[in-house]
Amino acid sequence: MFDVKGNLHRVLDTLPQGVRLVAISKYHPDDYILAAYEEGQRIFGESHEQELRQKHESLPKDIEWHFIGHLQTNKVKYIVPYVSMIEAVDSIRLLREINRQAEKCDRVVNVLLELHIAEEATKYGLSLDACRELLADGEWRGMAHVRICGLMMMASFVDDRDQIRREMQTAADFFDEVKAAYFADDDAFCERSWGMSDDYPIALETRTTMVRVGTAIFGPRVY
Repeated sequence: MFDVKGNLHRVLDTLPQGVRLVAISKYHPDDYILAAYEEGQRIFGESHEQELRQKHESLPKDIEWHFIGHLQTNKVKYIVPYVSMIEAVDSIRLLREINRQAEKCDRVVNVLLELHIAEEATKYGLSLDACRELLADGEWRGMAHVRICGLMMMASFVDDRDQIRREMQTAADFFDEVKAAYFADDDAFCERSWGMSDDYPIALETRTTMVRVGTAIFGPRVY
């Protein structure tokens, strides 16, 4: 087996107190996830509803599953009964559907609003202005079955470390803006999810609270 345990500890040893690891397990087999689980890792990230459902059924039930990919509204009902957090809410329509399905399950689902800051058209997410508009509109305040816990973003996949740092810093500054404007008295709004295998050391400099690391732990994906 790939040295999952050794790699996991190499990543964990670099994380300061207050920063949590979301181990990105998509396309990796159950035994790799179990190897990390045996070392105490409990938060794992998946981006495909069907794969997530299969893993939820076959793996320990105290795993906290984060859905990290683009989520279609028609797939929400399948993961809402057990998912711990949906990290990539990119529209009010998706937020409404999560709330609707969570109400059916008598759950409150934690979510992050996904920002599109990277200079890449292929990435999903809300522009800063669209996120401001969503929050200012206020519909979310009446959604009793979703809890907005913070922001998520993906930096551009480039070699320019200064560009990556600028994008992450933009997200950190925007977090402060919306925290002050809408969540000043809400302790649950505290998460800043950015940083992956290639760039998470930069994320640590820009106040991330959750890094999403897969390849550095599990190796190349098994498709």
